Amino acid sequence: MFTLISLPYAPDALEPVISAQTLGFHHGKHLQGYVNNLNAALPGSGFEGLELEEIVKKASGGIFNNAGQILNHNLYFTQFRAPGQAGGDGKADNAPVGTIAAQIVKQFGSVEAFQAEFVAKGAGLFGSGWVWLSADEKGELVITQEPGAGNPVTKGLKPLLTFDVWEHAYYLDYQNRRPDHLKALWSIVNWEEIERRYTL
Repeated sequence: MFTLISLPYAPDALEPVISAQTLGFHHGKHLQGYVNNLNAALPGSGFEGLELEEIVKKASGGIFNNAGQILNHNLYFTQFRAPGQAGGDGKADNAPVGTIAAQIVKQFGSVEAFQAEFVAKGAGLFGSGWVWLSADEKGELVITQEPGAGNPVTKGLKPLLTFDVWEHAYYLDYQNRRPDHLKALWSIVNWEEIERRYTL
């Protein structure tokens, strides 16, 4: 049985980027719903006892959708920290750190160019889904758009960073201004966590 992850910060810690109200609905209602649905669907499915990532790689239909959304949201919620906290390099600009920072500059030319492309991919995804930064087996970075409950693990990639572009992730705070929401998220990304995922 799967359980709802605990948030590594207080409900209001991400304000004003993500309000406590949005976080309450997004984590406490939407994600809890996916957990409940997956647990109800698992008995007799043949996926009992598998790790979440394995279910996402092998399942389809409702089981894939709910497992994918749990995996996606678990990665999403644990990649943030309160705005204004200094980055791993001691600066308050919340820039990438470590090997992931060097790889971003190597492939995209600058952090700003990477962020612009990532936001454009997120803003340009039609309907609901996710925009992801992932790494291939050689450590090369890839930005992908994943509709619905999609996750890059189904393509053999290692997911590192994701922005949720389902409307429930931002509509209470930003209404239809998806690009504004995506740009604001950079100030709360925990780059030390992204570096950990990259080097794991």
